[in-house]
Amino acid sequence: MTQPSNHSDFAPAAELGSAILRDVTLRDGLQLTGKLLSTERKVETVRELLRLGVPSIELGSMARADLVPTMANTLEVVQALTPEELEKCWIWVATPGHVAKAAAAGARNFQYCLSASDSHNKANIGRTTDESLAALPQAVEYTRAVGGQIQLCIATSFTCPFEGTVPEERVLSIANDPRAEGTTDIVLCDTLGQAVPAQVSGLIRRVRNESPARRIVYHGHDTWGLGVANTLAAIQAGAAMVDGALGGLGGCPFAPGASGNTSSEDILFATRPGWLTTERFAGMVGLSEKLLAELGEPNRSKAAQGARSKAPAFEWVIRADNAAAPSGIGGN
Repeated sequence: MTQPSNHSDFAPAAELGSAILRDVTLRDGLQLTGKLLSTERKVETVRELLRLGVPSIELGSMARADLVPTMANTLEVVQALTPEELEKCWIWVATPGHVAKAAAAGARNFQYCLSASDSHNKANIGRTTDESLAALPQAVEYTRAVGGQIQLCIATSFTCPFEGTVPEERVLSIANDPRAEGTTDIVLCDTLGQAVPAQVSGLIRRVRNESPARRIVYHGHDTWGLGVANTLAAIQAGAAMVDGALGGLGGCPFAPGASGNTSSEDILFATRPGWLTTERFAGMVGLSEKLLAELGEPNRSKAAQGARSKAPAFEWVIRADNAAAPSGIGGN
């Protein structure tokens, strides 16, 4: 793969709010929960997120239902959504067969995941990283056949639960592997939430400058309390999409030590994208609270907690007279 001499078309975001939020509640967020949401409930959640203005959603995973039971109805969710809704949705895949099955159900945006470390790839996917890369061209071919998009997602881009720190050169070798040709984006994942902002910005800049031009996506966790700081560092370094989950829900079942994703509410409050109004933010908080209560999960979002404070002079606080702001599922 030819490496471009510059990445002027992929310059760092001029302002923090210009990055796109992808909400991953229904995939990464649900992986460690003990309750399977119904297909109807998941579809309602997708539609409410879209109604509130969230530009991109990860709706589920093709992981085996016996290993990740909360993903068992992912294809039913895909089939229940319209093509227009699916244009804004992504599905996690790890094999060409996953792509073929998801595409047959109607999916068009695929996140092909492998790990930078062999140990985690074997635990997560059941094969070596090189074996996952060897299968990627077929996944790209299936994606092209349906006019879709496919991302190269690199889990454990910073640390591995079994091997420790992952060298940047390892991530760059995957980013530059010719078998990844045809992927439209590259997703760099702080799977364990152990990175610090300097590491995040440093790796993203190197990937921007030393690998083929693709949109860069940052996927972070808040295990060590730096989820928002790392997300902001990623955006400033050139990430055009960042992942978050409602209430900081989530974690990888095959990565000991991983905890929840960076909160979508916290990311939105920090970046203030143009579509976000105080009313829509209140709707996000209400949606998160309702979903987490149903799942029996704690709300880890600091912004959501702040929104319920007793400081009504601050416009982002949800006042008692604003309690009816769009906060439930399915309202218009």
